[in-house]
Amino acid sequence: MNNRSLNEMTKGIIKENPTFVLVLGMCPTLAISTAAKNGFMMGIAATIVLIFSNLLISLLRKVIPDRVRIPCYITLIAGLVTIVQLLLQAYLPDLNRTLGIYIPLIVVNCIILARAEMFANKNTPWHSVLDGLGMGLGFTLSLTCIGIIREFLGTGSFFGMKLTGDIPMPTIFIMPAGAFLVLGTLMAVIAKIKDKPMEIKDCSDCPMNCSGKQDKEENR
Repeated sequence: MNNRSLNEMTKGIIKENPTFVLVLGMCPTLAISTAAKNGFMMGIAATIVLIFSNLLISLLRKVIPDRVRIPCYITLIAGLVTIVQLLLQAYLPDLNRTLGIYIPLIVVNCIILARAEMFANKNTPWHSVLDGLGMGLGFTLSLTCIGIIREFLGTGSFFGMKLTGDIPMPTIFIMPAGAFLVLGTLMAVIAKIKDKPMEIKDCSDCPMNCSGKQDKEENR
């Protein structure tokens, strides 16, 4: 795998994380992340749709008329979401009921449409698939992290397993206010990591003598 392919697959995890950096898909992020399992499964569903929608749109990018590209994107995405929802209804009915309306709403998820318009419409199928995979993994990771924190702090559980016994927990974390609190804290941490200043190297032995050249330019 070359450098570009690796970059397309990994950029969505931290550098361009759709939740913590691009701030997309906030509705499912805040509503579904009351438990780690819900966040993880919602992320997986969105990742599947992302990968296949990017692939199909990239393959058809020279066929779809530019004037009707958005309706075509939504039609393709709606078909994929319908397949995912039917599979959930058949094999994971309890989870399907828990996720509820947020599965059909993947059709108009900002992440899906943004990657279709900004990336898949302009790049090869291979790179579009990697982009969808990377963004999906970043979305899944962010939802799962928020879900783990909210579930543990709100109910004392981890993926449904009770860890704190009968100790009362602050239920605010499984309420909407808790979602904003956890999301904001994690966004601040990610921003701090991304904005960490680079280490300044000692260039005293550098033959290019960049600092000397800069001094001369300033004196002119």
